[in-house]
Amino acid sequence: MAAQNNAPLPDGLEIGGYRIVKKIASGGFSIVYLAYDADGNAVAIKEYLPSALALRAPGELAPVIPKANLPVFRIGLKCFFEEGRALARIVHPNVVRVLNFFRANDTVYMVMAYESGHSLQEYAARLVAKGSRAGEPFIRQVFNGVCAGLRDVHANKLLHLDLKPANIYLRTDGSPMLLDFGAARQTIHTDAPTLAPMYTPGFAAPELYVKGSALGPWTDIYSIGAAMFACMAGAPPQPADQRRAADTMDQQCAKLEGAYTPGLVAMVKACLALDPLARPQSVFAVQKVLQAGLPATPAALAHETGEAVPASGWRGLVERIGFGRGRA
Repeated sequence: MAAQNNAPLPDGLEIGGYRIVKKIASGGFSIVYLAYDADGNAVAIKEYLPSALALRAPGELAPVIPKANLPVFRIGLKCFFEEGRALARIVHPNVVRVLNFFRANDTVYMVMAYESGHSLQEYAARLVAKGSRAGEPFIRQVFNGVCAGLRDVHANKLLHLDLKPANIYLRTDGSPMLLDFGAARQTIHTDAPTLAPMYTPGFAAPELYVKGSALGPWTDIYSIGAAMFACMAGAPPQPADQRRAADTMDQQCAKLEGAYTPGLVAMVKACLALDPLARPQSVFAVQKVLQAGLPATPAALAHETGEAVPASGWRGLVERIGFGRGRA
């Protein structure tokens, strides 16, 4: 089945105890809606509806899934459901809060709390446009929070596997929150509907490129280093598969010297080691280095450029809840 645009659920529909207000984003994998719960609280509801496998016509609630696509659709649905169930167990200020998940219309829905703010990618891009980069106090403070959330994720025997600035959301007070986990999520090839792991070049560890490689906290640690490097350099690091042929990361990291302390640059380089055993072996080890250089007050979170990035509210959040992903 060729990919197509699926019709969203109708505005005003009552489903799972929520009232759909409107569709606010859609992509090849899912549709996200603005909705309200029974108490009038705004939530984001993400509906599993891969356009390469299923078609929902206007006026219909359940999609039509060709028999040939059913096995792959069900595997993806199970992954989506398991991701929601796993995330619902985590209650941490630096991890997106999954409030509920439910089955309806032959698919699965994930309900998330509303947060106002913007992605770290948006913030970094704004700085690049001004010819600037994120300052060291800001880097240390934000990624200290990222590490705090990731430690809780790993403590729950989960991995993120798609950590990058686009999946780090900054609330209006500057505190970070992890979004869009890739541990359970899969991507679907539109030419031949199959499930394959998702990764984003530049931020993905080398072991994600090799089928059957052992994945663990060290895989997310590589991505932490990549995300920090992107904020410091203004561009993502060299993709890991290209580094195996001709590694230029030593030269790229050398350009950061002078703008950042040697300890921070050395830690980023260590996280980006191609050999998993050469990286810090726990997120706590990374966090200790970050905390060692933190300022005495949290003032670094007040965007040090002197010009705050406007909060993008729903649009900013939902664009990161399942869309704008890297290639498979």
